[in-house]
Amino acid sequence: MTYKHIVVSHYGGPDELHVVEEAYPEPKKGEVRVRVQAAGVSLPDVMMREGIHPETPRLPFTPGWDIVGVVDKVGDGVSGIEPGQQVAALPIFGAYTEVICLPQHLLVPVPQGLDPAEAVSLVLNYITAYQMLHRSARIKPGQRALIHGAAGGVGTALLQLGRLAGVELYGTCSSRDMSFVSNLGATPIDYEHQDFVKEIQRFTGNGVDAVFESIGGAHTWLSRKALRPGGKVVAFGLTGSLRGGRTTLGGEGRRHRYRAISIFLWYIFLSRILPGRKRVVPYSIQWLMRLKPAYFRQDLITLFELLQQKKIRPFIAQRFPLSEAKQAHELLGKGGVTGKIVLVCNATSNENA
Repeated sequence: MTYKHIVVSHYGGPDELHVVEEAYPEPKKGEVRVRVQAAGVSLPDVMMREGIHPETPRLPFTPGWDIVGVVDKVGDGVSGIEPGQQVAALPIFGAYTEVICLPQHLLVPVPQGLDPAEAVSLVLNYITAYQMLHRSARIKPGQRALIHGAAGGVGTALLQLGRLAGVELYGTCSSRDMSFVSNLGATPIDYEHQDFVKEIQRFTGNGVDAVFESIGGAHTWLSRKALRPGGKVVAFGLTGSLRGGRTTLGGEGRRHRYRAISIFLWYIFLSRILPGRKRVVPYSIQWLMRLKPAYFRQDLITLFELLQQKKIRPFIAQRFPLSEAKQAHELLGKGGVTGKIVLVCNATSNENA
């Protein structure tokens, strides 16, 4: 029996995503084999494909941070989990596949009745948003927050979870997404035609309590200017190193994982020593999961409950069959995607959500 997965053999553009067919893997001791139903497509996947994300594996590799699927077979030493059970995981890479073997401790049960595409949106995007709000910024009701890329996958998660937390929200977005962001309860700021620092000062008088910063580089320091004294920039992305879904750093085809974060680390240091009590703090879902694995499980279970209760609703920008991962990356690279792009195994054609 064979299965299909996507492989990157050379760092570069979407053309480097190839469908490969291989024999079914067997789960090792302590592992579980999962038939993937849905895998998320995210900018970290694009950065790995380009070779610039800090977590970029060595070649060849299968991209994909987040999955939802059904247990197919368990290895020796596995207990408390049965074939047919639906589970979620954040493997960091390897999710663009029909079948994957993962250590049991990475798997989180998925409640019955959830759409796999919506459920997988929680695993990376909503966990990131939830932990930045409640574990990094420790936001409180009545405080103010600015969200960059408010119409994107993490942005829409921040808007929904921020509203549930009673936060006064502002979001940068393109002019075409302003009504969408407004409908999610935030004051939109058109980043193409408006200065977000001036707009924040105009709206608030003294700045916001938290900025959620996904762009990186000099934009991180600019975001600091939108803070009130005692506020935090929670920095979680380096998307400014991409243009049109391709790296702007040069050296195409090579693995250069740490170049983009050097200036980011410098800003974190400066924010600690300069006056004004305006700090830049990093957030990394993978490092928090490694250091505090119980947080990841606890927070994902909380989010599944919110989804069941219909208190949150992931926006699915588009669903692609696994074999069309290249087209999914091309769409994400164009920018302006509202919500989450998802690869659906056993799908045969594009379908809008």
